[in-house]
Formats: sequence, C-alpha cells, structure tokens
Amino acid sequence: MKKQLIITICAFLCGFTSTKSQAQNTLGKTEDLGRIVITSYVSPQIEGLPASAESMLISKMSQIASANGLGGSALNSRFIITPNITVINKDITPTAPPMHAYTLEVTFFIGDGIDGTKFASTSLEVKGAGTNETKAYISALKQINPNNSDLLALVEKGKVKIVEYYNSRCDFIIKEAQALEGQQKFDEAIYKLTGVPEVCKECFDKSMDAVAPIYQKQIDRDCEIQLTKAQNAWNSGQDTRSADEAASYLAHIEPAAACYTKAGALSKTIAARVKELDQREWNFKLKEQQDEVNIRKATIAAARDVGVAYGNNQPKSVTYNVSGWW
Repeated sequence: MKKQLIITICAFLCGFTSTKSQAQNTLGKTEDLGRIVITSYVSPQIEGLPASAESMLISKMSQIASANGLGGSALNSRFIITPNITVINKDITPTAPPMHAYTLEVTFFIGDGIDGTKFASTSLEVKGAGTNETKAYISALKQINPNNSDLLALVEKGKVKIVEYYNSRCDFIIKEAQALEGQQKFDEAIYKLTGVPEVCKECFDKSMDAVAPIYQKQIDRDCEIQLTKAQNAWNSGQDTRSADEAASYLAHIEPAAACYTKAGALSKTIAARVKELDQREWNFKLKEQQDEVNIRKATIAAARDVGVAYGNNQPKSVTYNVSGWW
C-alpha cells in the first residue's frame, strides 16, 4: 500500500554558491527563487506499517517541509522524500493495563525517484507507547520533530543535489523539450522547461529562452483553431446569438498569436453587425496586447500556466524507484 502527498518546496538554499562552475546559481531574495518540487512518498517496501501510521508519516514529511519555510502543492515530481522504519525494540510493560512500548529507527531519504538515485539520508530514534501496537507505533512517530537539526540538514543537502541535477542536465532537458515540440506536443514541452527552478539561474534563463518559441507555436496553433470556431459560429446566423458564441472562442485568443489581427477584424465585423441589428454596442473586447517591457514576463507567466495545467492533468500516481536506498 502506498500513498503520496505532493509537496511544493520553495527552495531557499542558504549559503549555497558556486564560483567555478559555468552553470552556477545566483541566489537572491526568497521571492526571486523558483520552486523545487518534492513528493512525499511512502514505499510499500516498509513491512508491517499500519495504515494510520502511514498517514502520520506523510503528515510528518509535510511538517518537515513547512519547517523549512516551504509550502504549496504540485504533482508527480521526480524528486522524493521517503522514509524507512526499523523496529529496534518492542516490549509489553508490566502495568495495568499493559502497554506496548516501541523503539523505532526512522530514516528519511531524499533523492531522484525516477532514476532511483539517493541524494541524502538521516536517521532518528524515537520511542512511543500505547494500549496496542498501532497506537504505540503512532506515539513513536509523533516524537519526530520537524525542526530537528539533522532533518533540516537533510533537506538542505537534498536541495543542493536537486539544483546540481538541473545544472548538469540543462542542455539535455532543453533538447528533450525541443524533441517534444517537433512532435507537436507543445504542452508537454512547456511543462518540461517551466519545471526548471529559478534558483538554477543559468539553466532557468536558457529554459525560458527555449520555451518562448514553443509557446509561440502553441498559441499560433490555438489561435487558428479558435478563430475557425468563431468564424463558423458567426456564419451560422450572423445574429446576436451567434455573436455571443463567436465571442466565447475569440476570448481565448492570445494577443501575441499570429492570427490576432484576423481575430480583431472578425470582432469589428461582428460588432458592426450587432449595432446594425440592435442599435447597441457589442460588449466584447479581445485580450489586450502587452507593452514591450512586460512581454517576456507575461510570456513566462503564461507558459507556466500551460505547464501547470498540463501537470495537473497527469496521472495522480507514480511508481518510484527506491531500490537499494535501504
């Protein structure tokens, strides 16, 4: 049995710098940093773990993230935080009523759950007691302190390794995205490129340069589709009803799309006809063009929205590879 909770980690890599590597990171204020995404994952390899204790583990991993000033959610990251538990000792106390007493060694790992590469680990010993084994197990897990210095160090080390992953594989990530572009899989290509965190400054900039032309192709294709639908809707009646239907399609056209001018011409034609029919102004406006200063920022934001939408539509469950981690 396995469960997973998606944790979006807004990376804050205190003190991490690189002066020798060409693919170095530039760290600024917290709001300047992008997100590193880690999935909290409980492996079915953990033997004898009660279901309620599993939920407790997931909750603790969420708290560990929050203790690092992190929060939010995202789906199916390749990077995971996952635990293993070893029962060191269990006793039944000579009390009335008798109590089950557990001593557990809980080891947390951070790594690449797709490639199966372990980045970092740390172990804690916790004790708990309860009127049955499950309650004793949960009592012990409750003793895990998310602010434990070893756990904080684990997360920091994991973050560094994740940043190194992006820095070392940046060109490969871009080539993969461009291959998807060639297959007309624009959303997936954008999802891959916008997944690079801003904290990986050089790779992030390269990825955003690469995502711009892919996003342009996507909005150009979508513009033609929406414009055709709008034209067909309008031609079906050329009345107020068909005008409103056409507007529902024109509203999706991005100002930077190649057919935006054609969309504007159709909008004017419809507006003139509506005024002729009803002696009123047509209450519709196309999305407005961005000024030159904001074009790159707006493109990145729009591309990220596409990436997020694509990610949210992916399967909610991923099989991770933790073989050999413990």
